[in-house]
Amino acid sequence: MKYNFDEKVNRRGTGSLKWDVPENVLPMWVADMDFKTAPCILETLKKRVEHGVFGYTDVKSEWNEAYINWWDFRHGLKMKPEWLIFCTGVIPAISSMVRKLTTPNEKVIIQTPVYNIFFNSVLNNGCRVYESPLKYEDGKYSMDFEDLEEKMSDPMATLFILCNPQNPSGNIWSREELKKIGELAVKYNVTVISDEIHCDLTDPGYEYIPFASVSDECRKVSVTCLAPTKTFNIAGIQTAAVCVPDDFLRFKVWRGLNTDEVAEPNVFACEAAIAAFNEGGEWLDELRAYIAENKRIARDFIRKELPELHVIESHATYLMWIDVSGWDYMKGFKPVEGDEDTAKKAGPLTASDVLRRKSGLFLSEGGIYGGNGASFLRMNLACPKATVLEGLERLKRAVTE
Repeated sequence: MKYNFDEKVNRRGTGSLKWDVPENVLPMWVADMDFKTAPCILETLKKRVEHGVFGYTDVKSEWNEAYINWWDFRHGLKMKPEWLIFCTGVIPAISSMVRKLTTPNEKVIIQTPVYNIFFNSVLNNGCRVYESPLKYEDGKYSMDFEDLEEKMSDPMATLFILCNPQNPSGNIWSREELKKIGELAVKYNVTVISDEIHCDLTDPGYEYIPFASVSDECRKVSVTCLAPTKTFNIAGIQTAAVCVPDDFLRFKVWRGLNTDEVAEPNVFACEAAIAAFNEGGEWLDELRAYIAENKRIARDFIRKELPELHVIESHATYLMWIDVSGWDYMKGFKPVEGDEDTAKKAGPLTASDVLRRKSGLFLSEGGIYGGNGASFLRMNLACPKATVLEGLERLKRAVTE
């Protein structure tokens, strides 16, 4: 490989949300990577820093072109420059659209288990979460279209947030599934926000399908959230975009983003995105292969060493969704007397709580994702192989002791 993803980067003491934990804790939870970003982005940012003036910044046409070329070449979605609106992040955009495209107390549909911050975007902006749980059969997830149609037919449900590819399951939705969503959305006048931030993080040989590319119906009802941040590990740069093909819907979204003051870039935001999409392809292809190997190592280890657990097969994201319903995690576990974290815990300890206390391994608790997530843990494998192996040994120690 040209790029060294085995390099360990010490993130402690850098204000990292993920790594701001005690020394004995190994964090494999928050969805950012432990790799340095692509060298082309680092070089671009260095040049911008060396310029020395950091004034107000406008969006250049090169930014639109970078998105257009990347999605056309990589994903077969042909966009027009005017369809794209800059925003500071996918979640700020979603929250803004919940406010602008609904009225208070309306219902926003989400398919659970799903990225937990979707709940915040809905509830914090005066609407109600309307869960359409994914089917979970034979260890795999699928859409429950009967339930989804029932939810969409509710006159109070005017907005649907789609996660494509799906976080945390890692599902890549098929063209047929996406087409059906578009048909239902048109039938019941529901706008679809498609969060596609994980779209470039698929296993080699697997590609996601942009919702807006599937049909005229999908394109007309959709607002697609795009960004280089997850792909290139630059979330702190705060750079993203929304793609809105329909003129009327785009005006409403544009008004919402500007009213909420989340449509203006910082001095690095556009430069980083342009460098990523214009020059980062080779780095990304090597990253995808490296992460796929990490996923294979983890999947094989758990199958061999921890038959109580079940890994959900996935071909997208760097997140592993682990069914721990077969692990009696409270068996033989006794909280240490004087454990302040346990004393402060509201309600019973979760599998994540016990795992962390037993082994120091910090994984995301599945219950926060809704649906049947309480029986799961989410493990972040976007890290050097040495970290993956250490995390797996800690997981084994906690489950088998």
